[in-house]
Amino acid sequence: MSKITALHIYLINLPPKTVRTDAIQSFVTQETPIVRIICDDGTEGIGYSYTIGTGGSSVIALLRDHLAPQLIGRDPACVEAIWRDLLFHTHATAVGAITSLALAAIDTALWDWRAKRASLPLWQLLGGAQEQVPVYTTEGGWLQLPQSALVEQTLAAQVAGFKGAKLKVGKPRAAEDVRRLQAVRDAVGDEFELMVDANQAFSVSEALRRADALAPLNLAWLEEPVPADNLAGHAQLAAHSRIPIAVGESLYSPGQFADYVQQQACSIIQVDVARVGGITPWLKVAQMAACHNLAVCPHFLMELHVSLCSAMPNATWLEYIPQLDDITTHPIQITDGMATPPADAGLGIAWNWSALEQRSLVRHHIS
Repeated sequence: MSKITALHIYLINLPPKTVRTDAIQSFVTQETPIVRIICDDGTEGIGYSYTIGTGGSSVIALLRDHLAPQLIGRDPACVEAIWRDLLFHTHATAVGAITSLALAAIDTALWDWRAKRASLPLWQLLGGAQEQVPVYTTEGGWLQLPQSALVEQTLAAQVAGFKGAKLKVGKPRAAEDVRRLQAVRDAVGDEFELMVDANQAFSVSEALRRADALAPLNLAWLEEPVPADNLAGHAQLAAHSRIPIAVGESLYSPGQFADYVQQQACSIIQVDVARVGGITPWLKVAQMAACHNLAVCPHFLMELHVSLCSAMPNATWLEYIPQLDDITTHPIQITDGMATPPADAGLGIAWNWSALEQRSLVRHHIS
């Protein structure tokens, strides 16, 4: 039996590859907490999570002061027990983003260790449901772009082989959103999938109005049309919208997803491995979705989600937003719009430790 003897905690800021603005916020920088777990037999596991510009120092403090010390002496194979114990240890701050992001950094490290110990890629350890996953891009669809750039970048994505593209909505007037999207649809044709994301910008009445206006464009989904804590509003919208409703990036526990599923408040589950608290709860949500015949299309973190999507038969899309290029040595493999999970044991993320060490803003050692 292995025992955890030490943890190394890092915080790294990664600037976005392009300007990213949606209806309510801008992506300032990816604060990236990284956890490296060291065991007494020399084995290790590496995990991470992220923010889009705020809260990173709070995640690090929670890891350093409250979570990491709980792991010393634990058997890293007992992933489920550790996740449950850490959740209960931080019960006063759960459910919430900071706690979930901190739990995720540890939990992904434990699963990395577990897959490496089994000498298997994570996607095969978890079931190996599919060897390729379709990819859509979000990198050309930001709200600040003029219509001409929106069309140009979506056409470029189509030429590059992507199977679809997600565009932000939330302009002051519905007619402007419709005009921008109609121009894109006219350019790419009917077979190229278009998704839209409102980033929780609308009231229920406005979301219903916009969904009606956008319906003729044959969209794959309307994402986060109203605030994520408005379960009743999403249920009302899902019952009346001709566009499938997608939610998940702003939900932080399996229980919150269960409420959405029970109330039939969405058709697309966008569970985010970092925001839900790690791989352990991510699997629960994805399997729950499968039991209810719902698709899983996770939010962000493509370098990790490519393996999780490949493990689940109901994972239908991977979101393309490259963000780890500066601290890894090999990007994920995408050919003709299909992503292939890594063949290396563990998470399969090829960390560039020289670059990581140089860019670390914070380092802590727990033993």
